[in-house]
Amino acid sequence: MPARPRYEMPDFFRDALNERGLMEEYLARPPYQQNDYIGWINRTQQEVTKQKRLKQMLDELERGGVYMNMKWNGL
Repeated sequence: MPARPRYEMPDFFRDALNERGLMEEYLARPPYQQNDYIGWINRTQQEVTKQKRLKQMLDELERGGVYMNMKWNGL
């Protein structure tokens, strides 16, 4: 099975986390979740979809206990 691609954090992504004060919550997530969020947000071609996904991630981090609209208990 091929290795999953590793994504660098884009500036707009970092800025959004810092503006909402959620960098610590993001970094507390497992590396696969951090990577999945970046890839999921960046894969879209339309800016409106990118912003919608970014907002979803930020809301999930703020709320806690959620990952990609699924319950997540932090284990």
